[in-house]
Amino acid sequence: MNFIKRATIFCSIALIAGVAAAQEPAPAVSYSSISELNQMFSNLQQASEALQEGLSRLRIEKWKTDSGTKRQTQGNVDSILRNLQAALPEILAELKNSPEDGPLTFKVYRNLDALNDVLSSIVESAGAFGSREEFQSLSKDLTAIDDSRRVFAERMDKVAAAKETEIGQLRVALQNARSNAAPKKTVVDDTAPPVKKPTAARKKAAVPKPNTPAPQTQPASLPHQ
Repeated sequence: MNFIKRATIFCSIALIAGVAAAQEPAPAVSYSSISELNQMFSNLQQASEALQEGLSRLRIEKWKTDSGTKRQTQGNVDSILRNLQAALPEILAELKNSPEDGPLTFKVYRNLDALNDVLSSIVESAGAFGSREEFQSLSKDLTAIDDSRRVFAERMDKVAAAKETEIGQLRVALQNARSNAAPKKTVVDDTAPPVKKPTAARKKAAVPKPNTPAPQTQPASLPHQ
C-alpha cells in the first residue's frame, strides 16, 4: 500500500471514527497486539540510541568536501538528533496510550519515513567524504531505521484493514439505529371508493281511500189496484 493510499484511508477513518465514537465504545485491544507493539518500540528504541551515538561520533569538519556540503550535512545531523530526542518519543508515547490508533500509527510511520530519507543523504555523504568507519556505522543504523519503518508500515496496513471492517459494522449499526428511531407513519389509502351505509327503506304511508256511500235501493213499487 503506497503512501498516498495510506494517508487517504487514515483520513477517512479519522473522520468516520469521530462520528462513530459517540455511538459505540472502543473495543478492547488484544494482548497479542500490545505485545507486538511493545517489541516494535523496543527495537526502534535500540535503533534510535545506536543512531544518536553514531551521529555524535561524526567528524564532519574533517571531511574532504566544501564548506557548503559540510554545513548542510551538519544541519541534517542536528535535525535528526532533535527528532530522535524529542518529536519521535512524544509520538511513541501517544501511540502507547492508544495502541491501535490508526492516525497515530501513520504519524510514526511518516516520521520514520522522513528520518530514513534524511539519514540516507548523510550516509551517502559519509561514504563519499567521510571515513570508512563512519560510513559503516551509519549504514548499519540506516538499516535498523528502515527495518522499523517497514514494520510500522505493515502494522499500519493491518490496523487500517481492521478499522475499515469496524467502521463498516458501525455504519450498519448507525443506519439500524436511525431506522428504529424514526417515527412510524400510518398510511391511509384514500383511493378506495367510500362505502355507503345502508339506509332504511322508507315506507310509503298508506293513503286512505275516500268513503263511497253505498247505493240506495228504492223499494219496488206496488201495482195499483
